[in-house]
Amino acid sequence: MTVMAERTSQMSVEEFETIAAAAPETVTLEFIDGRIRVKAVTDGDHSTIVSWLARRCMQTRPDLDLYQGQGLRVEAYREGRAKPDAVLAPEAHFAGHGEWADPGGTLMVVEVTSYDSDTDRRDRHEKPAAYGQSGIPLYLLIDRDSRTVILHSSPDRRVGGYSEVHVAKFGEKVLLPEPIGIELDTEILENYAR
Repeated sequence: MTVMAERTSQMSVEEFETIAAAAPETVTLEFIDGRIRVKAVTDGDHSTIVSWLARRCMQTRPDLDLYQGQGLRVEAYREGRAKPDAVLAPEAHFAGHGEWADPGGTLMVVEVTSYDSDTDRRDRHEKPAAYGQSGIPLYLLIDRDSRTVILHSSPDRRVGGYSEVHVAKFGEKVLLPEPIGIELDTEILENYAR
């Protein structure tokens, strides 16, 4: 009988937070699956997509804020620390929180794929597991490689990840279900993918 060894963490979460606090502003660090991850520097198209989403949210739901750069303690998933590209939460939800906030009250996290070597592992595998196990209701992945918008819903805290995944091609409409209730027309996203 083969026994699988549990993967050990590179360091403690406290050690990671010390390193992350000392990193220059040009470097974004995350601690996912027991490993330090370096998020790629965003390009103009990446930032434009996040700005487009912020405008859609503000127009439809001015009672919500789309935070950029807010770190989340995704502790249910190997004591992780994630910095999503955007976090949708009630207005002023993270006021008074530090760099790494509890994900409770978060309605949706958003990631936009970057053109780097670990996008597949990080955005398509590790992040859905971390966000789902943390109980975040929705994970929206705007995947520029596949030209799709992938909406993960119904988080499963027991096994991590989400039990429902809806994939739409750029150009299709995507409904962000309640508690958000916003429909996104994704046609414009074609302009921001290579």
